[in-house]
Amino acid sequence: MKRILVSAVALFISIFAFSQGKYGPDSAECVKYLSFYTQYEKQNNLKDAAPNWRKAISICPPTASQNMLIDGMKIMRNEIREYRNNPIRKKELVDTLMMLHQLRLEYYPKYRVTALGNRAVDMMNYAEPGSEMDVYNALGEVLDVAKEKTSTTVAVRYVNYAIQLYKSGRLMDSDVFSAFEKSIEVLEQIKAAKPSKAVDNAIEDVESLFAGSGVASCDNLVAVFQPRYEANPQDKAVLSNIVALFSSTGCTDQELFLKAVEGLYQVDPSSNSAHLLFQLYSALPDGGDQAIKYMNEAIAFEDSDAEKDAEYNFELATYLFSKLHRNAEAVAAAKKAAESSTWKAKSYYLIGSIWSTVKCEGNPIESRAHFWVATDYMLKAKNTDPSMAGDVDKQIATYRQYYPLQSDAFMYDVVDGDRFQVNCNGMSESTTVRTQK
Repeated sequence: MKRILVSAVALFISIFAFSQGKYGPDSAECVKYLSFYTQYEKQNNLKDAAPNWRKAISICPPTASQNMLIDGMKIMRNEIREYRNNPIRKKELVDTLMMLHQLRLEYYPKYRVTALGNRAVDMMNYAEPGSEMDVYNALGEVLDVAKEKTSTTVAVRYVNYAIQLYKSGRLMDSDVFSAFEKSIEVLEQIKAAKPSKAVDNAIEDVESLFAGSGVASCDNLVAVFQPRYEANPQDKAVLSNIVALFSSTGCTDQELFLKAVEGLYQVDPSSNSAHLLFQLYSALPDGGDQAIKYMNEAIAFEDSDAEKDAEYNFELATYLFSKLHRNAEAVAAAKKAAESSTWKAKSYYLIGSIWSTVKCEGNPIESRAHFWVATDYMLKAKNTDPSMAGDVDKQIATYRQYYPLQSDAFMYDVVDGDRFQVNCNGMSESTTVRTQK
């Protein structure tokens, strides 16, 4: 411990030696011990390098060698690991490590970005309980100075520390917002300079942390992102962040979310963004036409993916039928979905359901013939997917109750087994006559 304290004092004393030359007043001794410890350090023998390094740091000013400070950090980290179970000694070593970082920052400003990053990492690794605010501030300083040269780890941990400090009552919710925004801004700069999976993952991590922080209520999100959106309504990064964060926090009913999705679709149109717009507009009371428009665009994007195309057509058919009651369009979309073997049975079942609910004009035969069409499609569904038999049979049993009586059919010159053309509400099908006996 005494040696460490002596070294610490020597660090400060050596500062005053700067005016007496690069190597200080005792330059020969300084150069000698620099050479001695370096021989061991080159062999990665930090234990034997340590005594001569301590002698060098006590004699040489910080200007003698930047490597003297960097190598000293390696030695300190090595000894911190060695004394990890001795809290008093470990703290002395950590203090010395932080002092070396400070000297490097002061005397070698050209390397400030790297030095700040290294100091922040060491602070995270060796911080004592209760020093979280110091670590948080150090991480923030790295983001402010390093910008796109920042480590993605620093950006993520900065938000993590902000949330910890918020939960312990040492930061306000506005501070967490600021930390989130700063982190995202820097990560976007990193991504612009050098896109990678790592930075994408970091952005996702930051958004997930923020979403689960307890700070990201819908009102707060709007308060933070509304000005950013208004300032940059066509900025892809801003729009993407709004969409991702509002989605993860369940704030998709906010007007800002809808605007962001529309903006993102204009800037970078895709099947996914068009489909999301369909989902948003389909939930609005008067959003039908817009919903259909965007789903059709989503489908157009999926020309090369038959399965996704069928899935979207089935979703559109369901919406047209259940929400808009536009039965003819629903049947047309379902028939497109039925072109995929994956969606064939479900599509036939849906078409049968649609035909069973329509109201057709005409005589007693024409007004009930739609149940024959419904039966046809239900049978197709069962034949395609036998696992649907139970449900299909129940539906057909219900339809039979509405078949025309055989005696009535006879009056109109219609008999069981004949083909019959049904035209109803813009839909047309050829079916088989079925009657109640």
